[in-house]
Amino acid sequence: MKTILTTLVMILSIAVFSQEADSLKIKGKKDKTLKEITIKTTSQCGMCKERIEEEMAFEKGVKFVELDVKTKLLTIKYKENKTTVEKLKNAVAAIGYDADEIPANPEAYSKLPKCCQKGGHDHH
Repeated sequence: MKTILTTLVMILSIAVFSQEADSLKIKGKKDKTLKEITIKTTSQCGMCKERIEEEMAFEKGVKFVELDVKTKLLTIKYKENKTTVEKLKNAVAAIGYDADEIPANPEAYSKLPKCCQKGGHDHH
């Protein structure tokens, strides 16, 4: 009985260790294929953050999106073989925000809530 229990513990330990090693390999491979870009936006508030992060999450190749409202910097991790920096910046502009040197799409910008437009928080 003791031998069977010891054998089961060893088998279980090997299986768990093997599974952890495989997941580390997979994570390593994923990280190597992802590129990261930081884009300066004209975001103003938490509503901007929510809007940009939600919209950008649906862009082809995007795997991670985070907007720092304080610095107005949008960090995106993406698959280089699925999209380009230019496409990502254009996608931000299409939502209604400037993206580095690319100005916001005027029609999309006009549809943003007043608080999300440039200077929208200057009067509070």
